[in-house]
Parts: sequence; structure tokens; C-alpha cells
Amino acid sequence: MLIALAIIAIALAASLRAVGVLTVASGDLDRRMYAGWSADNELARLRLMKAWPPLGTRQFDCSQGNVELRCTERVSATPNPIFRRVEVFVALPGRSGFLTQLVTVVANETGRSL
Repeated sequence: MLIALAIIAIALAASLRAVGVLTVASGDLDRRMYAGWSADNELARLRLMKAWPPLGTRQFDCSQGNVELRCTERVSATPNPIFRRVEVFVALPGRSGFLTQLVTVVANETGRSL
């Protein structure tokens, strides 16, 4: 009888551990999904504004839902002067590493001469 109880206790402990891991993974997946939306929103904003972004790096708040997020946008030149490469990195404030990164190329549609 004691052996059966011990086996059941071990099985329940393993089940609780598995549920805990799934809960943490689900929260991480939610944060990554929100980060992807934030990065995609910024790139869509650039496309819709037909903006010619200035070269350089800028950081801004890009929180989604109840998740606080920090975006970093890096604009760099390309070999073709009509295009600029735009990278958007999304991270949790105070933590190292990025949750997501999106990259696109933006054309100069402003009508200004280069």
C-alpha cells in the first residue's frame, strides 16, 4: 500500500512540474506574439506614411496589451541609395536579448531628390 502511494505521489509531482513548465512557456509565447505585433506595427507605419526614415537608431515604447515592451529601430543605408534597410528589435525593458526582430527595405517615395 505504501509503495502504491509513493508511486502516485511521484506521478503527481511530475504532473505538477509539467503544468508549471507549460504555464511559463505560454506566458513567453504571449510576450513574443505581442513583440511581433509591435515590430510589425512600426514597419507598417513606415510603409503607410511613405516616410524616408533618417539614418541612425532610435528607441521608443511599443507596449502591447498589458506587456511593457521597448522597440529599437535601426535604419541603415544600402548599396542602392534609393533604399534603406530598417530593422526593428523588440525587448522587455530591463532584460537582455530580444523577443523578436523584423527587417525590411524601404524605398524613397517622398519625391525628394537623393
